[in-house]
Amino acid sequence: MNARRSIVNLSADLADRVESFCCQYFPEGRKQGNYWQVGDTSGARGRSLAVRLQAQGGRKARSWADYSTGQYGDLIDLLHERLGSVTLKETLRETQSFLDEAPCPTVPRDTRKDERPDAASSNRIARARELFAAGKPVLGTLAATYLRVRGITRLGPALRYHPHVFLRRGEDDADPPQRTPALLAKITGNRGQITGCARTYLDPSTGGLAATESPKRILGQLHGHAIRFWSGTSRVDLIVGEGLENTLSVGTALPEFDLASCLTATHLGLFNPPPEIKRIWIARDNDEAGRNASKRLRNQLESLGITCGGLVPQLGDFNDDLRAFGRDALRRSLLNAMKAQGLEIQDG
Repeated sequence: MNARRSIVNLSADLADRVESFCCQYFPEGRKQGNYWQVGDTSGARGRSLAVRLQAQGGRKARSWADYSTGQYGDLIDLLHERLGSVTLKETLRETQSFLDEAPCPTVPRDTRKDERPDAASSNRIARARELFAAGKPVLGTLAATYLRVRGITRLGPALRYHPHVFLRRGEDDADPPQRTPALLAKITGNRGQITGCARTYLDPSTGGLAATESPKRILGQLHGHAIRFWSGTSRVDLIVGEGLENTLSVGTALPEFDLASCLTATHLGLFNPPPEIKRIWIARDNDEAGRNASKRLRNQLESLGITCGGLVPQLGDFNDDLRAFGRDALRRSLLNAMKAQGLEIQDG
């Protein structure tokens, strides 16, 4: 398949998921009839730019126009503008990442009540959405360097990078907040709604964690939710882990599996599973907190009729294992553990 054919196919695939595309990259927009309206290609609030959601009168669903500037094009053109991409290749890479992310499961409204956060929580969630929307793809950034040094190659649309995120060094710090680069990760519920944004603050001189009391912080709502990474294949298995880096380490070794990172042991035990999942593998840390959280989650899942399996690292966590033993050794270890618990999977 030549490059031109690939672009045509990618554009057509985006058109099939145009509303999800708009929700992902233009969350400040609003659906009005057959259009998604937003202020401009940067994603600002407004109604000058319109994306057609369904084919109409011979016009394709993937077309858009900004009536204040005269710009128009297809969804790849729009994504190129939204990302501020330097090259088309960068935009196409992001397009593929978006398409590889499986649709978020739908939760029947008659079986689960919508969460109604209070005003303060709603404000934090709104700020989290704005922060994530302001991020850029991680490839070629300090965030990519941070993950690469840790041996992590599993990325996805759930990750973003922002070069200047406000940071207070401590809760009692009276000094004005500093602007620090950060790896961003969107926290979502089972219907795909963004409920929060995890921030991993980075040191621009070393590429490691920022030298601060708490370099990892959460804005918004995490309870029951997770950071999700889809394999692109519809499955009934899900790996649920603690920290972001630990979960992505497992995903680096097992790219064919869907992932959900709960960020902390406490929230691992509180994870709310998607309705169609039949089996969950709990990838915990090798400590008491991990054991307790795993037990709590297992009890909850088994009460729902979901089969559970456990994955435990040889060292402190799975990123330790990945860096100490390498991807191939970690993959063998994980597959052996899964097979010992009844999973048959074709290696390689």
